[in-house]
Amino acid sequence: MHNNSLLHRIWNRLKSWEGFLLLVLLVIIAINSTLSPVFLTSNNLINLFFLSIEKIIVALAMTFIIINAEIDLSVASMMGLAACVMAWLYHQGVPISLAFLAGILIGAIGGAFNGFWIAKVGLPSLVVTLATLIMFRGGARILLEDRSIGDFPAWFDRLGQQPLIGNLPLSLIIFFVLLVISIILLHYSGFGRYVYVIGNSKDVARYSGVKVDRVKMILFAAAGAVAALAGLLYAARLGAVRGDLATGFELDIITMVLLGGVSIFGGSGTLWGVLLSILIVLSLRNGMSLANMTGHIQTGVIGILLILSVLIPNTVGAVREYRDRRRFARQA
Repeated sequence: MHNNSLLHRIWNRLKSWEGFLLLVLLVIIAINSTLSPVFLTSNNLINLFFLSIEKIIVALAMTFIIINAEIDLSVASMMGLAACVMAWLYHQGVPISLAFLAGILIGAIGGAFNGFWIAKVGLPSLVVTLATLIMFRGGARILLEDRSIGDFPAWFDRLGQQPLIGNLPLSLIIFFVLLVISIILLHYSGFGRYVYVIGNSKDVARYSGVKVDRVKMILFAAAGAVAALAGLLYAARLGAVRGDLATGFELDIITMVLLGGVSIFGGSGTLWGVLLSILIVLSLRNGMSLANMTGHIQTGVIGILLILSVLIPNTVGAVREYRDRRRFARQA
């Protein structure tokens, strides 16, 4: 009896969106490993994460935002602005550790600025964060113009370029720590339940006593701080900063979240699905790189994935709704 129940749960899980993603991931891994014998080597797998680690760190914060029925288009510009603030302050003689903290602070303030207009004033997050996408990028370019600032202390460059524990760099360790914290917060805490309830209906949440404005402010401020941290890690990995750092990263970040089954309308989705989606996007990009496909082709494929990630769940939902209506009509 117990075994039947366990098998039933496993079968239901495999029929879910996460089960479909797992199947897609296995197919991509099989194709990549057939095309390239180095795909499944440990160095390539670490490299697979390492080359996109900043994006997947921000994807964790974006998952909370989208489940909350909002969007943050400004995260990539915030990555660039935080890195430029740190580099500019260091160039002015400020110690790199203080400049690093200033970059994180700028991220939290920028995120709270987004949250104020969205949560307190009631403006759509799409409009607000589109405006701050331009504003933050403009701030980064004003600070550095067309210059590139580098020559950071050796210990700072090592944080982004060399392993810290075993073969794992600092950024990968930070990702796994944030992943565990995010899973606990979203799936096993009262705060996570507030995020889902507000995503389903903020009016119902408000009437139920949930402090909707405060939750949204916390989410956007945290997203800004996480984006800033990712931007600083990216600067450490590159060893230099320019005003266009991380331009266009928001496409991959949003694709990872939506492909993971998080509804663009909010209220549903899991971090397990986002984790599988991250592995799919990274494996796909890595496989295309190993096949010598250009970055433009890779970006085009990611764009198609973004469309499919919204189209397929909505189509499946519409088919299920139509089937349920017919079944109900036959029973009536």
